[in-house]
Amino acid sequence: MKMKIKRSNLFYVYIVKCADGTYYTGYTNNLEKRIQLHNKGNGARYLRGRTPIKLIYVKEYKYYKNALRAERNLKKLTRRDKELLIKNYERTNGNLSL
Repeated sequence: MKMKIKRSNLFYVYIVKCADGTYYTGYTNNLEKRIQLHNKGNGARYLRGRTPIKLIYVKEYKYYKNALRAERNLKKLTRRDKELLIKNYERTNGNLSL
Protein backbone atom coordinates (compact mmCIF):
# COMPACT_ATOMS: atom_id res chain seq x y z
CA MET A 1 0.00 0.00 0.00
CA LYS A 2 1.37 3.38 -1.01
CA MET A 3 1.37 6.01 1.73
CA LYS A 4 0.52 9.59 0.93
CA ILE A 5 2.91 12.21 2.14
CA LYS A 6 1.20 15.13 3.79
CA ARG A 7 3.05 18.40 3.35
CA SER A 8 2.46 21.42 5.52
CA ASN A 9 4.68 23.85 3.59
CA LEU A 10 3.49 26.35 1.08
CA PHE A 11 5.33 27.17 -2.13
CA TYR A 12 5.75 30.59 -3.66
CA VAL A 13 6.30 31.80 -7.20
CA TYR A 14 7.78 35.27 -7.31
CA ILE A 15 9.09 37.96 -9.58
CA VAL A 16 11.81 40.36 -8.48
CA LYS A 17 13.00 43.50 -10.19
CA CYS A 18 16.77 43.80 -10.39
CA ALA A 19 18.80 46.98 -9.99
CA ASP A 20 19.33 47.06 -13.77
CA GLY A 21 15.55 46.95 -14.42
CA THR A 22 15.36 43.30 -15.52
CA TYR A 23 12.96 40.77 -14.03
CA TYR A 24 13.78 37.41 -12.48
CA THR A 25 11.18 34.72 -11.80
CA GLY A 26 11.64 31.87 -9.34
CA TYR A 27 9.94 29.62 -6.82
CA THR A 28 10.69 28.69 -3.22
CA ASN A 29 9.18 27.30 -0.05
CA ASN A 30 10.79 30.05 2.07
CA LEU A 31 10.29 33.40 0.41
CA GLU A 32 11.92 35.63 3.00
CA LYS A 33 15.09 33.53 3.10
CA ARG A 34 15.28 33.36 -0.71
CA ILE A 35 15.03 37.14 -1.09
CA GLN A 36 17.80 37.59 1.50
CA LEU A 37 19.99 35.07 -0.36
CA HIS A 38 19.44 36.87 -3.65
CA ASN A 39 20.33 40.25 -2.15
CA LYS A 40 23.54 38.80 -0.69
CA GLY A 41 24.55 37.67 -4.19
CA ASN A 42 23.89 33.97 -3.50
CA GLY A 43 21.38 31.69 -5.15
CA ALA A 44 20.60 32.36 -8.78
CA ARG A 45 23.65 33.13 -10.90
CA TYR A 46 21.58 35.53 -13.03
CA LEU A 47 21.12 37.88 -10.09
CA ARG A 48 24.81 38.23 -9.21
CA GLY A 49 25.81 41.79 -9.91
CA ARG A 50 22.19 42.87 -10.33
CA THR A 51 21.47 43.55 -6.67
CA PRO A 52 19.68 44.99 -4.84
CA ILE A 53 16.50 43.31 -5.94
CA LYS A 54 12.93 44.19 -5.05
CA LEU A 55 10.09 41.70 -4.68
CA ILE A 56 7.25 42.87 -6.93
CA TYR A 57 5.02 39.80 -7.39
CA VAL A 58 4.29 36.70 -5.34
CA LYS A 59 1.69 33.96 -5.51
CA GLU A 60 1.23 31.16 -3.00
CA TYR A 61 0.64 27.51 -3.89
CA LYS A 62 -0.21 24.54 -1.76
CA TYR A 63 1.45 22.01 -4.05
CA TYR A 64 5.02 21.96 -5.35
CA LYS A 65 4.06 20.84 -8.85
CA ASN A 66 1.59 23.69 -9.24
CA ALA A 67 4.26 26.21 -8.23
CA LEU A 68 6.72 24.76 -10.74
CA ARG A 69 4.13 24.88 -13.50
CA ALA A 70 3.27 28.49 -12.64
CA GLU A 71 6.96 29.47 -12.64
CA ARG A 72 7.48 27.87 -16.04
CA ASN A 73 4.44 29.70 -17.45
CA LEU A 74 5.57 33.05 -16.03
CA LYS A 75 9.01 32.63 -17.57
CA LYS A 76 7.37 32.22 -20.98
CA LEU A 77 5.66 35.62 -20.75
CA THR A 78 7.06 38.59 -22.61
CA ARG A 79 8.34 41.55 -20.64
CA ARG A 80 5.23 43.51 -21.57
CA ASP A 81 2.96 40.71 -20.33
CA LYS A 82 4.92 40.53 -17.07
CA GLU A 83 4.55 44.28 -16.60
CA LEU A 84 0.78 44.03 -17.09
CA LEU A 85 0.63 41.16 -14.58
CA ILE A 86 2.66 43.15 -12.06
CA LYS A 87 0.52 46.29 -12.49
CA ASN A 88 -2.63 44.26 -11.94
CA TYR A 89 -1.07 42.58 -8.91
CA GLU A 90 -0.04 45.92 -7.38
CA ARG A 91 -3.50 47.31 -7.96
CA THR A 92 -5.15 44.45 -6.07
CA ASN A 93 -2.50 43.74 -3.40
CA GLY A 94 -0.57 46.97 -2.89
CA ASN A 95 3.20 47.15 -2.57
CA LEU A 96 5.16 44.24 -1.14
CA SER A 97 7.78 44.47 1.56
CA LEU A 98 9.98 41.78 3.07
